[in-house]
Order: sequence, then C-alpha cells, then structure tokens
Amino acid sequence: MGLGYVEGVTTITDAHGTTTLFAALDTAKGKALTQCRPRPRHQEYLGFLREIERTLPETLDVHIIVDNYATHKHRELKTLAAARQRFHVHFTPTYASWLNQVEIWFNRITQQAIRRGTFRSVKETGRENRSIRANFKQPRAAFVWTATADSIFAKVQRLCERISGTGH
Repeated sequence: MGLGYVEGVTTITDAHGTTTLFAALDTAKGKALTQCRPRPRHQEYLGFLREIERTLPETLDVHIIVDNYATHKHRELKTLAAARQRFHVHFTPTYASWLNQVEIWFNRITQQAIRRGTFRSVKETGRENRSIRANFKQPRAAFVWTATADSIFAKVQRLCERISGTGH
C-alpha cells in the first residue's frame, strides 16, 4: 500500500475451511503454549491438555479457565481433570465474555498477521499460523489485570441493582 491509500477490508471471503487454535496463556510471563488443530472436538482438546501436562513442571497446579462450549464439558475431559489433582477447571458464566487476557492475546495475533493474510487452504493456514506464533512479538511485560477486585464487585452490584425486578 502506498501513501494516501486506504486499506480495504471485504466481508466476502473464499473460505477454504477453518482451523482451530488452542492456547494456554501464562499470565505471569505473557507467553502462550499453542496448538493448531483441524477441528474443535473434545479429542483435539484432550490432546492439547496432555501437551500442557507434558510441558509444565509437575509441581505446578494448572487452572483451566474455559467457556461453556460443549467440548469443554465432555465426559472424557471430566475424567481427565478428576484423575489429575493439579488440574482445576473453572467455567466462565454463561454468555459472559471469554477471559479478557486470552482475548487480547488472540487479538494481537489476528491484528499482526491473520487479518491481512491470504490463505489458499486449511493446511496453508495452519502452516502460516505456526509461523506467526513462532515469530510472535511477545509484549515486554506480562499481561496485567488493571481492574481491582473492589471495582469488579461494584460493577456486579450495579448490574444486580439494575436488573432486580425485571424478571431476569
């Protein structure tokens, strides 16, 4: 693009399929363990959790924060978590925003590489995705929560006051 040109973004895409990116975020270091898989089924997710288990020191507890997607609630996942004392699964409330820090990480990947990319196949998307993640510019500092517990509780309190008596 040259000087004076405006970037054009179209909503019409020639989809060649999709790929699923699983990510585990180390919030203390701002780093992510990632895996690109062809489908978002429980089998792929189990494989990703086993990779986390192999990668992290055995002395660390693993807190898995997930949304209410059916893949995260599969019987085999419950069995895996029950068998591993260090795995602690936490579900976000239904219809709640996903964990903001993970959303920020995914957004950075999207903005820096995926959005402007052109991919001819799912295989090419996966290959490019691995390259993007391998060369991803890590932030200088870890992701940091900026809201205090008190401010979060105050927002919840205000929400409860607004919706009380509305039948919700």
